[in-house]
Amino acid sequence: MASRIIDISVALESNVASDPPGMEPRVAYIGHKESASQVCAFFPGLQPADLPAGEGWAIERVEITTHNGTHLDAPWHFASTMDGGTRAITIDEVPLEWCFQPGVKLDFRHFPNGYVVTSADVEAELTRIGHTLKPLEIVLVNTAAGARYGQPDYVPTGCGMGREATLYLTSRGVKITGTDAWSWDAPFVYTAKKYAESGNAGLIWEGHKSGREIGYCHIEKLSNLETLPATGFKVACFPVKIKAASAGWTRAVAIIEE
Repeated sequence: MASRIIDISVALESNVASDPPGMEPRVAYIGHKESASQVCAFFPGLQPADLPAGEGWAIERVEITTHNGTHLDAPWHFASTMDGGTRAITIDEVPLEWCFQPGVKLDFRHFPNGYVVTSADVEAELTRIGHTLKPLEIVLVNTAAGARYGQPDYVPTGCGMGREATLYLTSRGVKITGTDAWSWDAPFVYTAKKYAESGNAGLIWEGHKSGREIGYCHIEKLSNLETLPATGFKVACFPVKIKAASAGWTRAVAIIEE
C-alpha cells in the first residue's frame, strides 16, 4: 500500500490578496550575488570574486504574523480561557496527537458568502456522506473561498462556522477543525451588517469564541480541499513551536493510503 500526500497549504508570498489590507505577509529575496559580501565577512581576506561564480547564499527576510499563510490557531487566540474557565493553551502547548488524525471533509461550497453554518447543516452533511464523528478526527470545511484564494474577493468570500456548528463538532471530541477561508467565522463584512442591525455583540467571532466553552484549534487558509474525499484520509498539521503564541504556521497535508 502506497501513500499519496496532498498539499492542503498555501504558500507564504508577497503581493497576493491573502489577508485584509495591511495584514499581508512580505517576503524580501536576497540573491546569491547580493549575499556574497555577507559570506566574505565571516572569512577575513576573502573577496566575492574568490567564491565559486562569485555567489554567496540565497536567503529571505520575511515579515509576517503568526496568522499569515496556512496556520493553526491555538485556543489562546480565541480568548484567555477555555473549557469553561481554565487558562487557554498556547500553540506550544497543543498536544501533538491532536495534529495527526483521520480527516473528515464537509462540503459547504454551495452556501452563500456570509452564511453562518448551523449544527443542523453539519448534521445534514454528515448524513449525506454517511459518517459518524469520532473523537480527535480533524474536520475540514470546504467553502467557496478556496477557489478565490489570491483574488481581491478572497477575504469576504465563503460561509463561516457559527457557535452552534462549532460546538456540535467539539462536543463530540473534535479538537482540530479547518477551513480554506480566511477565517473560521463568516467574513467580517457580513457580521458587521448584522451587528449594526441588532447590536448583538455575541454575533462577533462566535465560532472562535465557542472555544471558551470547549477548547479546540482550527486551521485557516487551507487549499485543495475540493480534491479530497469526504473521508478515508489522514491530516498532518503540526504547528511551528512558538513560545506562548496564539498560532503557528503549518505545512498541512492530507495523506491517502492507496
